[in-house]
Amino acid sequence: MSIAAATSSLESRRWQGLACALAGAVAFSGKAIVAKLLYRHGADAFAVVGLRMAMALPLFLLMAWWSGRGQAAAPEQRGPQVWGATQVWQVIGLGFCGYYLASTLDFLGLQYISASLERAILYLNPSIVLLLSVVLLGQRLRPLQLAAMALSYGGVLIVFLHDWDVATLVSSAADGDDAISAVLTGSVLVFFSAVSYAIYLMGSGQLVQSLGSLRLVGWASCAACVMCLLQWAVVCLGTQGRLGAVAHLSWQAWALSALNATVCTALPVWLVMRGVQLLGASLASQVGMVGPLSTIWMAAWWLDEPVSWRLMLGTAAVLAGIVVLSRAARPGPQP
Repeated sequence: MSIAAATSSLESRRWQGLACALAGAVAFSGKAIVAKLLYRHGADAFAVVGLRMAMALPLFLLMAWWSGRGQAAAPEQRGPQVWGATQVWQVIGLGFCGYYLASTLDFLGLQYISASLERAILYLNPSIVLLLSVVLLGQRLRPLQLAAMALSYGGVLIVFLHDWDVATLVSSAADGDDAISAVLTGSVLVFFSAVSYAIYLMGSGQLVQSLGSLRLVGWASCAACVMCLLQWAVVCLGTQGRLGAVAHLSWQAWALSALNATVCTALPVWLVMRGVQLLGASLASQVGMVGPLSTIWMAAWWLDEPVSWRLMLGTAAVLAGIVVLSRAARPGPQP
């Protein structure tokens, strides 16, 4: 192959990777927008999560099967039938933390806060992983890391104050004087969703090496789908249909749920993985920083959520803190 052809091929891969990473970040961000629209159509958080996971389950099963098919040449990774009991329980545990609990808390919180604040809180994941490493693993914090975390959490506080001022506009569960307490409740729920996903990120490292990232995501998501469906059934039966009911939903709500399961859940997983494969994890994560900005734009366009200078300033501070934190976490040059 000539130098020109090789250069053209590398450039093509780069543009494909950028497109995949960008589309994946925007699609993931659309999850909050679709959930907010579903709430306007009369769905509650349990119905939103249940419909999302019920429709996404076949796609995750296909993803898990396809990823295992590509590894058939490796005897130790030939399929789930040769997994040990420890691996099975690890995948179930990761599915519980990373996709079941995190999703449930996230959608519950979205009833109370704006999509922009939700995305800003979720982008604290790297800092939460670092704090958990300090508490659980005894890792030491460097001054630059402390400064980066202070910048990120300060940005979330600014976005929180924006929601505080417009609480009656952004909170579907707020009513009159309860609007501010609703924003507080939603922020706490989404923050614990971020903590749950951070635990998943910390625990997935070893399994990613043995199973592969796409295969692990596929099977952990399948486990989470089953948990969400069980939760949906228990909540609906336990409340005699007051929560989780879907019979009254319009066809628009069902269409939005299908969009949530495909374009905002299963498809972004593949797009982000493809972006990482073509660009590398570092560059793909930098492209993913467009997520909060796309959320602000989509929330303003589709939900009529107000945009203020504090919202933009807080979001910029969150992103800047995460960029500094990711660079501070890189190992220095070896002597």
